[in-house]
Amino acid sequence: MRRLETLAIIAHDMGSIFEFLGGITLIPLIGIPVFGDWDVLLPMVSVPLVFILLGFLISRIPRKEYVPQLSVALAAVALIWLVIAVIGAIPFIFGLHMSVTDSIFEAMSGWTGTGFTVIGSLDTTPKTLLFWRSFMQWVGGVGVIAFGIAMLSRSTLMQHQLYRSEGRSEELMPSVVSTGRRMWVIYLFLTVLFTGMVMLSGIPLWDALNLVMVSIATGGFSIHDAGMAFYDNGVLEALLIPVMIAGALPFKLYFLMYRGQFRLFFQDKVVQLILALAIVGSLLVTLDLHIFNALPLETAIRQGFFCTISGLTCTGLQNSNLHWVAGPLIVITILMMIGGAAGSTSGGIKANRVILGYEGLVWWFRRFFAKGKEMVPFRHEGRAIPKRISDVELSKNMLIIVLYVLVIFVATITCLHLASTGFRIHEVVFEEVSAMSNVGLGLGYLVPASPLSTKWAFILLMWIGRLEIIPVLILFTGLIRGFEAR
Repeated sequence: MRRLETLAIIAHDMGSIFEFLGGITLIPLIGIPVFGDWDVLLPMVSVPLVFILLGFLISRIPRKEYVPQLSVALAAVALIWLVIAVIGAIPFIFGLHMSVTDSIFEAMSGWTGTGFTVIGSLDTTPKTLLFWRSFMQWVGGVGVIAFGIAMLSRSTLMQHQLYRSEGRSEELMPSVVSTGRRMWVIYLFLTVLFTGMVMLSGIPLWDALNLVMVSIATGGFSIHDAGMAFYDNGVLEALLIPVMIAGALPFKLYFLMYRGQFRLFFQDKVVQLILALAIVGSLLVTLDLHIFNALPLETAIRQGFFCTISGLTCTGLQNSNLHWVAGPLIVITILMMIGGAAGSTSGGIKANRVILGYEGLVWWFRRFFAKGKEMVPFRHEGRAIPKRISDVELSKNMLIIVLYVLVIFVATITCLHLASTGFRIHEVVFEEVSAMSNVGLGLGYLVPASPLSTKWAFILLMWIGRLEIIPVLILFTGLIRGFEAR
């Protein structure tokens, strides 16, 4: 089957998702009369208009009644995320007169929840566009496909494949439609609840809403050039820490809390690992900053805990310029690679894969010490998994981890050859991991004046990292060789 015919099979479902995005992207238009930003009316209206028009057109492409292979769903997800980045760039191109590269960079950083920005001055940017950035991260945090399908009236097999292919949303919804709508309610409830909590720090509603939206989505966009330093508010930083952690935990556990099963929430291994990494990592970074960076203890605690947890949860908010010695940066780099939980708004390799990799390593060594033909079962989440299944799942798990490290290695070599820099190699790796894990913590390597080649390299890293590598590889491979099995 030819490539275009294959993609046409899922055009209807892609069109439905684009039409949904056209509806939901009307919400930021509220800011135009509220803030008087009439200059950006046409650029902002163009986004829902293009989404609706594109969705209407592609959903009516003639197709055959055929359920395609999973590879087609994976390729479609990669394509959808690329298209929404291009459409999301429209307000920056025509509203701020940014270059096409910078606009796509900003939109990709927004939808993927990364947090890097190439806008020259946030303080003079219309508030409607600032809210558009926060809104992209809020929606993209859970996944545009997860959101779109959750609002559809029924779940087809193709929609389920698209949903499962989005990566981050894998464990969000056991029933794609019905439970998905409850997830909407929980996500919105948490946003409202945390906005009220953050306002206790004394900041206005506007600032609190934007900060909570990007924190619960583990996005990290700021609405001020100085970032968190604009507020210089220790209480605010302390209140944002639980918001960031909440975004990095699996959303399925909030259903347990809703049902009163609080004990099961804290007994979850992923929750325990993330909380342990947050505490231990923050203590290590704080000690390094106090001892080797000569920061006062209070400053070391404030910066160490906030930036470490921001890195681990893949949020990207920072209350420091991060011009530290190598030690704490390396610790945060490792934590950014791990990231939050599967089924959360967080990026990275995922804590679930770290746990599965550890359990696989233990199982592997136990088999070495088995007597004779003794069968050593692989146990995961208290259940014995058949050897055939466990071998496959462990192999897939390690494949993602190896590919992640390989992409970072290739990106480092590429960026160092594309443009000369005064940054040390561990600082370059820090920012590339930050992009790949959709974090946004930065030392200044990626700035608005960076070369186009570096910006496009980071656009690819954000895109690849958000979809956990495989869908992007499938898309490129499919366009060259075809999507059918050979």
